[in-house]
Amino acid sequence: MNKKEQYKEETEETVDQQNTEEQVEEQKPQEPAVEPSDTDKLQEMGEKLAALNDKYVRLYSEYENYRKRTNAEKADLLINGSREMMKAILPVVDDFERALAATGEDEGVKLIYNKLVKILEQKGLKAMEAMGQKFDESMHEAITQIPAQSPEQKGMVIDVVQKGYYLNDKVIRYAKVVVAC
Repeated sequence: MNKKEQYKEETEETVDQQNTEEQVEEQKPQEPAVEPSDTDKLQEMGEKLAALNDKYVRLYSEYENYRKRTNAEKADLLINGSREMMKAILPVVDDFERALAATGEDEGVKLIYNKLVKILEQKGLKAMEAMGQKFDESMHEAITQIPAQSPEQKGMVIDVVQKGYYLNDKVIRYAKVVVAC
C-alpha cells in the first residue's frame, strides 16, 4: 500500500468516526428548554400593556395641557394685544379733554373727541369713575392727601388729576387722585 492509499483510508475512518459521534449525539435525549408558562407570559404582557397605557395617558394629558395653555395665550394676545397701542393713545385723549375744557366745548374738537372715544370703547377701552369713590389702591394712585371737611369724606377721592382706564376689564392706567384724610 502506498502512502496515498493509506492516507485516504485514515481520512475515511476519521470522517466515519465523526459521523458516528454526531449520530450518537442526535440520539441523546436533549434537555427540554425551560419555557415560561402561559400565565407568566400573560402577566408579563399585562405589565407591558399597563406601562404603555400609562405612558400614553401621560403623553396625552401633557399634550392637552399644552394645547389649552397655548389657546389661552393666543386668546389673551388677541384680547390684550393692543394694550401698548392704547397706552400710547391715552395722552392724546387727555389732550383732547384739555382742549375741550379750554375752548369751551368747540363743536369740531368735540366731534373728533367723541369719534375717537367711541372707537376706543369698541376696542375695549373704558374710563374709570374715580370721583367720589372710596380710595382703592388697586385702581387709584394717590398723588396727595388733603384734610377731610367731614367725617364721611375720609378715605374718599376728592379730585381726579388724571383719568384711569380699563382695557377689557384690566387696568392699563391707574387714576391719579387726591384723597381726603
